[in-house]
Amino acid sequence: MAKSTCVCIETGGRRGSRSDSLTCVPTPSLAALPIRRLTLRDLPACADLSEDRGWPREEHKWGFLLTAGKGFGIDDPEGGLVAACVVTEYGSWDRLELAAVGMVLVAARHARQGVGRRLMRHVVSAMGTTPLTLHATPYGRPLYEELGFKVTGRAEMLTGLFTGEPESGVATRAATAEDLPAILRLDEEVFGADRTPLITRLPAFADQLRVAEEDGRIIGYAAAWPNMDTHVVGPLIARDTETAKALIASLAARTDRPLRTDIDVRHEELLAWVKARGLASVTFNAVMTYGVPDLPGDWTRRFAPLTVAAG
Repeated sequence: MAKSTCVCIETGGRRGSRSDSLTCVPTPSLAALPIRRLTLRDLPACADLSEDRGWPREEHKWGFLLTAGKGFGIDDPEGGLVAACVVTEYGSWDRLELAAVGMVLVAARHARQGVGRRLMRHVVSAMGTTPLTLHATPYGRPLYEELGFKVTGRAEMLTGLFTGEPESGVATRAATAEDLPAILRLDEEVFGADRTPLITRLPAFADQLRVAEEDGRIIGYAAAWPNMDTHVVGPLIARDTETAKALIASLAARTDRPLRTDIDVRHEELLAWVKARGLASVTFNAVMTYGVPDLPGDWTRRFAPLTVAAG
């Protein structure tokens, strides 16, 4: 259990007078600190927390997630945040079908004191019967398993400069505003839940949003959004592997930055293809669920998440 500490404050009369005194005020223990909803005003503190744990600051991603989802955090009496996470909800306004948990971070000075466990228990309780999903690092997986999450899949993170040209005859082009209804229909069909609040923000969030089409019908779409010195490819939804390849190649042809993406390990052909074109494996994350045996939707057409923090 975290121990209380004291903060000394000056009380009494004017500075230097004999009535000045110091009062020791105990600060609350970590277990007593309230969990509250985060807003965009907390963006600098969230970025500071990322940096504290050795992550990039990722203000762009934090801003997107805090706008599209719900942030939860614990304030540090000494300034900043003790911990934070984001929950992104999917489904209709009157029936949530799934929620993704991400950006679960605890300040280094408060690590291994039960803060992350307490924050996650709060999230699980707050979401009630809504099924949950998250991408877990090897470090975080034991905590999530303790809370009842089950491993239902794996994703491989890759990064690198893409080399090569499109090889398929699949046509791709930049998405337009008129494409949005079709993109939303395809996304809900493949993902298995309505993600309108997230997907409608993609044009402003991403540097590129492209679609693949056949006979005037959209058969896939993908985005590339900036994250530090890379472009993250996601979401990547496509009719088949050839369509996924065409979308990745079309995004890569329009950026000088290295690409980064997280591909479901069941898509072995696509993984081999991107590795042969300059992307290298970084790590594997476990895809976990709570309250549902597996993710909804059609995994055969779901190649990469928008971000591991939001699914």
